[in-house]
Amino acid sequence: MQVIEIDGFISFTLAIVLLFIGKFATMRYQLLQKYSIPEPVIGGFICAIAVTTVYALFDITLEFDLAIRDTLLLYFFAGIGLSASFNTLISGGKPLFILTLLAVIYIVLQNIVGISIASLLGLKPLLGLMAGSISLIGGVGTTMAWSPTFAEMGIESAAEVGLAANTLGLISACLVGGPIANYLIKKHKLSPNSDHNLDIGVCHNETTKLDHFGYLYAWLMLNLSLILGYFINIGFETIGLQLPMFVACLVAGILIGNGKSLLFRKEKSQNEQLGQALISDICLGMFLTMALMGLQLWQLQSTLMFLATVMFFQLSLSIAFTVWIVFRFMGKDYEAAVIGSGFGGITLGSTATAIVNMTAVTQQYGAAHKAFIIVPLVCGFFIDIANALIINTFISFNL
Repeated sequence: MQVIEIDGFISFTLAIVLLFIGKFATMRYQLLQKYSIPEPVIGGFICAIAVTTVYALFDITLEFDLAIRDTLLLYFFAGIGLSASFNTLISGGKPLFILTLLAVIYIVLQNIVGISIASLLGLKPLLGLMAGSISLIGGVGTTMAWSPTFAEMGIESAAEVGLAANTLGLISACLVGGPIANYLIKKHKLSPNSDHNLDIGVCHNETTKLDHFGYLYAWLMLNLSLILGYFINIGFETIGLQLPMFVACLVAGILIGNGKSLLFRKEKSQNEQLGQALISDICLGMFLTMALMGLQLWQLQSTLMFLATVMFFQLSLSIAFTVWIVFRFMGKDYEAAVIGSGFGGITLGSTATAIVNMTAVTQQYGAAHKAFIIVPLVCGFFIDIANALIINTFISFNL
């Protein structure tokens, strides 16, 4: 097998082309807008299929240098922090607690599903954890971190199963979030938000005017947030908190955005808000495009039967729990529907897929400021801690 490594600059340029494909497809086909299918999914998945075809026909593996991808995610979360006001944070206290509690309950259910399916198919029950919260909520990092532990317990294929489950979950998360929100909005006749000042991006079919000063100033604020986030992350590590870097950048953005407002006693201009929203939208779109174009779909074939079975039930659980539980407990309003679209990303994909789902919905129906504060905090902070504790508990039973 021949491996061809694609240079980082070429990979980045290709990601831009793929994101354009997604944006043009969304503009042309109303069905994609109607069900809020995220733009990056279209181009990214086309690339993943093309790479898989090259592998199947010519036994050539194309590997993209995606080192810049993680930096794009930091810009995105810094932008969310900059757009968040303390008032929004305070009002999100109770919903934040409720969503965290629901996520904890869901982690337990997700692992029970994975363990049950593995047992029914005659596999080691603990392998089901790799198709549960380890890969679906924890992501690639958590999967690789736990793989040596499973190998020591005699489960050699744990890493392969986890990575394959994460791949399927990522794709599923991108495809179900928008339709869930659309279903809830239509079924409960929810009124879309008339506020078009989105946290990420701009509404469909809306023209924008942004001068170079607004764009450059927004870029400066984002860079300052990343710098402060670096030092905040060092502070977290000093006190023993191992959190994703994007959490520190989110906190830094909140501190800089609100500190600036308190210091100068004036609200952000629309030009500044638009600059931050557009840069955040581009960074998130590029991140997810690059995440999908880097998928190696042929890795799914060795555990296809188990993965197809377990992912069917995991997807069904995610949809049912979101529609019947999350939407109800989060208030049964438009914000709850947007949070519901993000919950699919939390439970099946990653923080990025949760936010890109919500972005696609708000571009169709209007802003949901509270959702863009609650969901990142649950994804980036509380759920990682809860997931680690629950996984340890399941493993301690030595199933």
